[in-house]
Amino acid sequence: MSCKIIAMIPARLGSQRFKKKNVALLDGRPLISYAICAAQQSEVFDKIILNSESDFFAPIAQRHGIEFYQRPISLGSSETQSDEVVYDFIQKHPCEVLAWVNSTSPLQTGSEVADVVRYFQEFHLDSLMTVKNEQVHCLYDQKPINFKIEERFSRTQDLKSIQALVYSVMMWRCEAFKRNYEKQGYGLLCGRVGYYPVSHKSSLIIKTENDFRMAEAYLQSQKNKNLIEYDLGAE
Repeated sequence: MSCKIIAMIPARLGSQRFKKKNVALLDGRPLISYAICAAQQSEVFDKIILNSESDFFAPIAQRHGIEFYQRPISLGSSETQSDEVVYDFIQKHPCEVLAWVNSTSPLQTGSEVADVVRYFQEFHLDSLMTVKNEQVHCLYDQKPINFKIEERFSRTQDLKSIQALVYSVMMWRCEAFKRNYEKQGYGLLCGRVGYYPVSHKSSLIIKTENDFRMAEAYLQSQKNKNLIEYDLGAE
């Protein structure tokens, strides 16, 4: 019997840029635990499953009271495409909707995960990716995207925002994904596609040790709400 909506939290033991990042301790907790807790606190999923090629993560899933799925080892390399991971998962775990809750966005909250899911359902989407809005002067291939060279330099607050994918949550209606994957060989952006802008915190993606240290610094700063001070008597 299939579930209506499943949260899938993928984790690889290896990582080229940041070794064993999913179990690196961020403010005393393994990185992967933040995604698990956000999914649980959202209270929108029928089931939450940690998905890895390594059984190393099975005890972590058990500790958090969620299920564990060990995908084929062939889907655990740095060359593996996300489409392949999703297709394998929905073949083994039938559901109407699948949400990929990313462990690389540890500052994402449960309430924001819930907002993303509600947006997906409200607009009857087939696929969704989270994005961050950037209201800055941007170029692509040395050419302006959201401003013009042939006029006065725009104030940043007057610019049209550009959107960058952050992948904190990705979602699919499973039938639409399967249909597209089996016909075209891909499915991450299929059918009716939507993009949901998340908070600045959620857009912090942990890819490198420097990213990790930035997240650590943020969490430490939140423990002292009066951290910012001002020199009001400067001469």
